[in-house]
Amino acid sequence: MSTNNLQSCKRKMFLHGHGRQSTSIDNLGLDILVYEILIRLPAKGVGRSKCVCKEWLSILSTRHFAMMHCRHISTSYNQKFIAIGSRLCSVFPLSCEDSGPLLNSGILLPFEAPWNKVNILTSFEGLLCVCFRNAGKLVIWNPLTRAFKEVSSSNSRGLYKPKSYVIGLYVDKTGDYKLLHIKRRRGRMWVHVYSSMFDSWHKITCANKLRCWRGKPIWSNGTFCKGVLYFLVNCFIENRGVMLFGFDVESERFKLKTFPRFPHADYDGNLVVVHKELHMFVTHGLPNWTVDLWRMEGESWVKLWVFPRIQPIILSCSITHITSTCRFLVVSNDGVANEIDTTKKGDDCFLPVVWFHGLQGAIYTETLSSPDFYFH
Repeated sequence: MSTNNLQSCKRKMFLHGHGRQSTSIDNLGLDILVYEILIRLPAKGVGRSKCVCKEWLSILSTRHFAMMHCRHISTSYNQKFIAIGSRLCSVFPLSCEDSGPLLNSGILLPFEAPWNKVNILTSFEGLLCVCFRNAGKLVIWNPLTRAFKEVSSSNSRGLYKPKSYVIGLYVDKTGDYKLLHIKRRRGRMWVHVYSSMFDSWHKITCANKLRCWRGKPIWSNGTFCKGVLYFLVNCFIENRGVMLFGFDVESERFKLKTFPRFPHADYDGNLVVVHKELHMFVTHGLPNWTVDLWRMEGESWVKLWVFPRIQPIILSCSITHITSTCRFLVVSNDGVANEIDTTKKGDDCFLPVVWFHGLQGAIYTETLSSPDFYFH
């Protein structure tokens, strides 16, 4: 049986399992409606479509549909910026032409925690991992559906300590959303993984090989791409430079990856996924900084673009996320934001982002993903 026929059979079995009945849309075909039209709607549009009839509500409320919808909608064109403020979260469009939050974007915080004690650590497929600074607890939260789940356990697993602990969100081939938690202390490391499917933690024993540095190397939080969770580790104290580690989510093993080579002693990197490919911005050449954009191809790196030397915009900044085709959001250490348009040259490639105003938050995509594996 061909791949197309097999996929068609799976679709029919999925729809048959939800009691397909004769309706006015039969001429169109429910499978075509679901897999070619509804699956392409924004998450809020899917929510409104659930009110059409009980049949649609049943199909659109399944985890299967939520996962497939997420794969279609999780593109750079659908990204937004969410910022936590007093009692409310505001959602902003990622465009330098817009100067305010989206209409009806106010989201009440569902947590019993002071808003100024809630930190967003990472974002993945519409889910945010947030930390309560006053208690160190970790929570996985979907701001659109308002569903959340506290993952910290009574035996101190899942607690977070800034600058010492590291986390990463990912999904395995079974559709199980997981949270990798790295605890570092006195040159040793302990690694645990939380599973939303089993609502439990388990220990990664192979982490012993990572006990290779004394002092306090700086780890980035994880960036997930093609089955691997990537971490940048700054080890200049040990004269190791910046290193790239990959955590294979199926084998649950760490592996040292290649890093672009530079003749300079001072350099740093930022990871970002662009069109499902791992990219890295590398800043190098102190005191005259140069910023390059690289893409991973296999086990090597290919340079794609060199930023123009414009000061002081690219001095002491983090290039963290793509906003749309050929545009990137740049946030300086003092909270000033700019967009870089790689299709333009010179001063014209830097566009001030007037809506940002030093907001603390994260870039994310609105999806139907749930922090609870068993949801309806």
